[in-house]
Amino acid sequence: MAGNTFGSHLQLTTFGASHGAALGGILDGFPAGISIDTAAVQRAVDRRRPGQSKITTQRKEGDQVQILSGIFEGKTLGTPIAFQIGNTDAKSKDYDHLRGVYRPSHADRTYQLKYGHRDHRGGGRASARETVCRVVAGALAAQLMPFLEVNAYVSAVGEAEIPPDAALNIASREDNPVRCPHAATAQRFEELIRAARKEGDTLGGIVSCQVTGLQAGWGEPVFAKLDAELARAMLSINATKGFELGSGFAASRMRGSQHNDGIRPGQKNATNHAGGIEGGITNGEDLFFRVAFKPVATLLRDQQSVNQADEPVTVQGKGRHDPCVVPRAVPIVEAMTYLTLADHFLRSHTDRIAQINRSQNSTP
Repeated sequence: MAGNTFGSHLQLTTFGASHGAALGGILDGFPAGISIDTAAVQRAVDRRRPGQSKITTQRKEGDQVQILSGIFEGKTLGTPIAFQIGNTDAKSKDYDHLRGVYRPSHADRTYQLKYGHRDHRGGGRASARETVCRVVAGALAAQLMPFLEVNAYVSAVGEAEIPPDAALNIASREDNPVRCPHAATAQRFEELIRAARKEGDTLGGIVSCQVTGLQAGWGEPVFAKLDAELARAMLSINATKGFELGSGFAASRMRGSQHNDGIRPGQKNATNHAGGIEGGITNGEDLFFRVAFKPVATLLRDQQSVNQADEPVTVQGKGRHDPCVVPRAVPIVEAMTYLTLADHFLRSHTDRIAQINRSQNSTP
């Protein structure tokens, strides 16, 4: 199976499955001498951890990160950083009825068609539990770029969304289980998710993300445009169906006179319809994009499907599942943003890396 490595200069390879012994990863290309706060890495993973509220899956995983190599006495060695997270609450028997059955809108059928053999327990390698490895790596990448701030939040659930004129308090997003920075909308989102769960149904939603502190000049033409690589990163996350930068699809309904960002003295744009990237390269404005997530495919109600013999069957939803993935997707979107930006940072900012290294290792 190919496709398990992400990145060019900073490469993350992940391994493991939802109901295996553990998941883990190898982060290669990380510079030496960078101070690492492992507690911050664990805090990032805790934000993605299952069972954290009544509107998420009730699987209880501690998700304790074990660093195996690459960090010594609190600093990176320049060697591959290896880590793993054990699976301690997998209930594989919940999936016994799916051994030869395909769940609608899951990867069950496509994995079987491609490989001829699959792990039916929780989706195996296709499970969103793999994303815990990305969050670990993203939290490490964040510490390579302390001058950046990446903030993702839930901006829509189902047909409800934050009003366009709403005042957002990003710091308050962790005050509610939905991770929405607008209190009134957060309450509405939670009500919708609870109602869908009660009905045995699921909801989709949108995660918005803003990056501040980016200088102009990040990104490479033509096939390594930063927006193209961010899109690839986001669409690699389970259940994603769309990516839009800045004005996104709304730009198709605008005229150029409405959409163009006028440039003011000091190289600042009057507006930010471009979302911080022009021609695949950052322009110095804040980076802003949105990621669309489909409704969770596992329903706690009967669905019609077929088995491996192509016979019609009724699939019964069982087990512990999120009724809406977007609250737990917030730290995953942030992690993939950090990984993408760190990869570009390492391509052309060796002088900045040396400066960070010197500042962290200087004696008072």
